[in-house]
Amino acid sequence: MTERVDGAQTREICVAGFLDKISKAFDVKVDTDGEGIAVTGDDNLSVLRAKNSLEALTALSSEDEIDLLMVDYVIYLSQTGKLEDFMKIRGDVFYVTPTGNSVKPKTLGQCFYIDALKRSEVVICAGPAGTGKTFLGVAAAVKALKNREVSRLILTRPAIEAGERLGFLPGDIEEKVDPYMRPLYDALGVLLGREVFERYYEKGIIEVSPLAFMRGRNLDDSYLVLDEAQNTTPEQMKMFLTRIGINCRACVCGDFTQIDLPRGQKSGLSDAMDVLAGVSGISLISMNNSDIVRNSLVGRILAAYDSYEGDKKDD
Repeated sequence: MTERVDGAQTREICVAGFLDKISKAFDVKVDTDGEGIAVTGDDNLSVLRAKNSLEALTALSSEDEIDLLMVDYVIYLSQTGKLEDFMKIRGDVFYVTPTGNSVKPKTLGQCFYIDALKRSEVVICAGPAGTGKTFLGVAAAVKALKNREVSRLILTRPAIEAGERLGFLPGDIEEKVDPYMRPLYDALGVLLGREVFERYYEKGIIEVSPLAFMRGRNLDDSYLVLDEAQNTTPEQMKMFLTRIGINCRACVCGDFTQIDLPRGQKSGLSDAMDVLAGVSGISLISMNNSDIVRNSLVGRILAAYDSYEGDKKDD
């Protein structure tokens, strides 16, 4: 069986050297003739999936630069029958940084996540490292601030992995907290520009603080972001969520594979996703290794760890 992908735009896919990956992934022969791409193989389904992958990459290349990570992801979606869904719902540009870089969803999971951030008052997202949970959550908060939907941002996370023992660290409270808040500072610096972030921070428009400092506060007209939520206790999570005031939105994100709580202590993130399922105004999002956009190697590393730990449980 032979299928064709026609059009001048296919040249970018050919020049980039992605055809060999498509050929190997679907066990088909891929040829170019100057006017398009011909896909030939014995298995009709494989030929169609290869053709669909090439058409998707051609469409995506007209919008943005395609890299090997995106090629791998398109192949995965095609093999699992999810490519059509992704091409239908992939979002427009969600945010543009001061340097002109576009922030937009790169995976199906990120599409669902950004859609939830747009429509829900509270979004709770769990997923492995590299899926963009924190960055997209902070992007949604910054966008709300720039659109004057809220008047301030409050970003927080547990101060240390297994408890907030700040008193043992040297320096004043800002020096104690700073290392644990650095990922949030970095995201804000990219999304707002370093000078604007520092100005907003000095004016109190943006507040970055450890979770322990949230107790007893009532917050209105704010966007709250809780990062590393897997290291909260159920009591801490309840405390955080009940800080939400009038005209207030919240994004909670964490990674179940990086829980550093004492053995036997249930994670507040896991507890919240159990307790709050089906509650109006709250969206629960779960991403997996296929949503990793940092580097395809990260996904392979996590898959190897998952396999190893699964084998240990079976022994």
